[in-house]
Amino acid sequence: MTRQDLGDESTTVTAEDDVLLMERVFDAPRELVWTAMTGAEHIPHWYGPHGNRARVTEMDVRPGGRWRIAPEGPEGMAFTGEFMEVVPPERLVRTSRPDVDPPGPAAVETLTFEDLGGRTRLRWEARFPSAEILGFALGTGMTKGVLEQFDRLATLLPTLPS
Repeated sequence: MTRQDLGDESTTVTAEDDVLLMERVFDAPRELVWTAMTGAEHIPHWYGPHGNRARVTEMDVRPGGRWRIAPEGPEGMAFTGEFMEVVPPERLVRTSRPDVDPPGPAAVETLTFEDLGGRTRLRWEARFPSAEILGFALGTGMTKGVLEQFDRLATLLPTLPS
């Protein structure tokens, strides 16, 4: 796959070969961004595109811990995986795959939270099992959902206690 630039004015999204890279700077401290992205009580407020509501059915944020997020309602798909590395509030590595039967191969997602002195650069790299699988995911409209969920996260962060 040749490089594709799929972002907007606030979020960089690029796809190349089997890697999807998403990056955005949030106007919030790194600890708060970490909490919003790993706290089961916060995830339903930002996960997925506008108008979507998610349900966290499992969130055990530790190496070997499992996670599962499902949509409320008929739209969307549940995703699940396992945490491989957890270094609060700096780095998170986990597997991610659609929660379907039979299960397919998982992507490996590496999230880094860079402290910018009261702001945070989130770098989210998803390495898919192949370029073809990444191409399929992009064909489902995934990029629109990513951009909208980052917008939702940016709106949520100022409402959370620091």
